[in-house]
Amino acid sequence: MDPRRAFWESSSEDVTRPLLLPVHDDTPTTTRGRRCCYSCSGLRAMLANKYLAVASGPAACALIICALGDLGGHPAARNMLGVLAWVFLWWITDAVPLAVASMAPLFLFPAFGISSSDAVAKAYMDDVISLVLGSFILALAIEHYSIHRRLALNITALFCGDPVKPHLLLLGICGTTMFVSMWIHNTPCTVMMMPVATGILQRLPRDELEGGSGSGFAAGEVRRFSKAVVLGVVYASAIGGMATLTGTGVNIILVGMWSTYFPEQAPITFSSWMSFGLPMALVLFVALWATLCLMYCSKNTGRALSAYLDRSHLRRELSLLGPMAFAEKMVLAVFGGLIVLWMTRSLTNDIPGWAVLFDGKVGDGTVTIMMATLLFIIPSGKNDGEKLMDWGKCRKLQWNIILLLGAGFAIADGFKSSGLTDLLSEGLGFLRGAPALAIAPVACAFSGLITEFTSDDATTTLVLPLLAELGKSIGVHPLLLMVPGAIGAQLSFLLPTGSPGNVVGFSTGYITIKDMVVTGMPLKIVGIAALTILLPTLGSLVFGMA
Repeated sequence: MDPRRAFWESSSEDVTRPLLLPVHDDTPTTTRGRRCCYSCSGLRAMLANKYLAVASGPAACALIICALGDLGGHPAARNMLGVLAWVFLWWITDAVPLAVASMAPLFLFPAFGISSSDAVAKAYMDDVISLVLGSFILALAIEHYSIHRRLALNITALFCGDPVKPHLLLLGICGTTMFVSMWIHNTPCTVMMMPVATGILQRLPRDELEGGSGSGFAAGEVRRFSKAVVLGVVYASAIGGMATLTGTGVNIILVGMWSTYFPEQAPITFSSWMSFGLPMALVLFVALWATLCLMYCSKNTGRALSAYLDRSHLRRELSLLGPMAFAEKMVLAVFGGLIVLWMTRSLTNDIPGWAVLFDGKVGDGTVTIMMATLLFIIPSGKNDGEKLMDWGKCRKLQWNIILLLGAGFAIADGFKSSGLTDLLSEGLGFLRGAPALAIAPVACAFSGLITEFTSDDATTTLVLPLLAELGKSIGVHPLLLMVPGAIGAQLSFLLPTGSPGNVVGFSTGYITIKDMVVTGMPLKIVGIAALTILLPTLGSLVFGMA
């Protein structure tokens, strides 16, 4: 609860109570007024402290359990549905912090007889979680040494042009954001790149951005270009995350659930996903750039910007950073080595990759943690004994995301251990014979709709188990439905509530919800269309769905 809000609420109550409740008046009317005042105050306290939101989870769980009875002799499946409602209500209503809600399966699953405490705890730490944890540590190192800022300024200065070419400048900003987002989580990427973008916009007069004293074509062109820059960073970060496993938690959840539901199938590796995700991301990136140029740039934009923005400004920013230090070079070397190890662990059937040297017992998480450990061993070259990273620099680790991923994997295990997957498979049997190519875009659109109102990770956790069972029921390869569900969850382009990155962009004040809807809708349509074409063609070759 906001302390300032608590102060004002308590102050207003202290002032008004003596006026509403005279000391010497004990009439029934006064008593009723006192009770009404206390009731209203109690209701405000319940709402402010989210007691109703907290109670909604257990209440929904109890309601489902009572309504379903023993569910045809499947009490564990019934309990699983109740627990699922409990956890998702806490996620959606923010009744408790995200990390706390994500730990709920640790006590709910054993308490309701869904799985043992050891089984559910193991879901919170596996190779996929190790991949995310190591990636977050590397991202913190990149942020600590301002490598992302140096990269952004170099590429933006390259594309700025002299005089300013707005189309090329947008390409440089969006392209840099997309590239960075491929290797770190898209939310930290947006947080890191947005100050770079707004720093460029700060060169523009604020009164023209706000429609103040500026007039004529210059004011309008500056405002539109500013919208394009902020929207470009937000959407390019989301698009870049699609290209690799480390770009977003959605892809990690997909990999984890795929290995959980279908352990006999070949796993989705970093290189195999990138072979499909990168072309998908490139199609969306081209659509993004074209949309921004057509909607927010005109032949007069460059002339309006040239008075305030030039390549010399970007070069001055670069000069302030100074030459690359030894620590920055070492972090880049570790990061580059990790990318090479990711890409070469498993290549083709004829060229198995370096993992064969270890009998296939190593995973992407193995090398990620190994390379992250090097950051705590290699000296920084600044002070005696100082390393590139220490644990104090890791205080900003996103444990809420890590626990959310663990909760998603635990829920996937719970679907199987409770028998809920078998019931879903039987209930979806009527869809057998439906064309898979028609269901795939529908699955993508369905997931894309839900993700506008809740986080993409939560959407993926909810939708993928259903799509996995649907794939088995209608007799098609499950990835033909699970991949569209995962991609659709990342197409959160319309509302600020769709993702934390959207909130970061919206909070700058440069864009409105209308701007997001008008710009995001074409991207959403292109994303669904591109998936419909690429999945049965390129996806069949990459994932072996032929």
